Amino acid sequence: MVEFESLFNGIYSGKKVLLTGHTGFKGSWLALWLEKMGAFVYGFSLKNTDELNHIELLNLNINEKIGDIRNLDVLQEYFNEVQPDIVFHLAAQALVRPSYDDPIETYSTNVMGTLHVFEACRKTPSVKAIVNVTSDKCYENKEWLWGYRENEPMGGYDPYSASKGCSEILTSSYRNSYFNVNDYGKKHNVLLASGRAGNVIGGGDWAVDRLIPDIVKATAINEAVLIRNPKATRPWQHVLEPLSGYLNLGAALLKKDVTKAEGFNFGPDNNSNLQVGDIVTLSHNYWNDIQIKINENKDEHHEANLLMLDCTKANKALKWKAVWGIDKTISTTINWYKKYYENNDINSLEDLSNYVSDAKAANILWAQ
Repeated sequence: MVEFESLFNGIYSGKKVLLTGHTGFKGSWLALWLEKMGAFVYGFSLKNTDELNHIELLNLNINEKIGDIRNLDVLQEYFNEVQPDIVFHLAAQALVRPSYDDPIETYSTNVMGTLHVFEACRKTPSVKAIVNVTSDKCYENKEWLWGYRENEPMGGYDPYSASKGCSEILTSSYRNSYFNVNDYGKKHNVLLASGRAGNVIGGGDWAVDRLIPDIVKATAINEAVLIRNPKATRPWQHVLEPLSGYLNLGAALLKKDVTKAEGFNFGPDNNSNLQVGDIVTLSHNYWNDIQIKINENKDEHHEANLLMLDCTKANKALKWKAVWGIDKTISTTINWYKKYYENNDINSLEDLSNYVSDAKAANILWAQ
């Protein structure tokens, strides 16, 4: 039996943790993990309008407020009510292609929404730590053959990527202007950091226009999945990998470690930097019914062909590293969906328990 409350030195037990975007894919898994560690979990998010969504399947005992981070008054009212110890900001418009269709929503959510969250934190005395979750796409992607480091320039070709670069610049500005580490304990008691992760997969994601959800939704109705860019290379990882990084980072901030109030990459090892076509092939190993069809439309919006992260900083400064290789990541993910579609049941808690057990076996520091 996994002992969750002792993870991260037990720092989350009894803490008030506010998640923006708790109804999303990452947010729902993070809410599950925090609840199991004994945290009091509060969520602020738009309602998940997908026909299926993970947060409802989990049936967690959390306090939630359905609201839009673009509405500062409603957001601040909830912060005043909750008085959280730490905030994980995950609420976002999180997809590249829809950002072309509605750039105003993308920028207003990912930039102004983030600004509102930081302002709400600044005006809430209880807040001691903030982890802003952005993306590997925040970097100015030059299609390099090596991974991007945390000190690389921010940028972005498409509106989504650019909005995440803006969010990182905003994070740096608020850290310098209001949460400066040199003023910590004198002018403020808040530490602000950001987490940047690559393509995450795992059970419970039914968002449109994402590879694994597209595969399983098509397979469930015996249709071929349309693959847009089979040669695009991405850093693939199970959703629990970056979440362990965010939790590790948040724990350091709660311990008042000012050296961790920075940006950190959380990605897989180099063996998990694979092409889209490779992920489809591996997925087929665990669900033989998967069929594919290549999209021949050459007029699609621009998407990066190569993007990788250098996670040396997180490895050394946070003693963080990935737990699962690509085979375990794919098998765990596909088997989650198979169980859901065949038995109308989910494996989320079992997957989390297995992940923690494997981290313990690998002597990873946060799991000891």
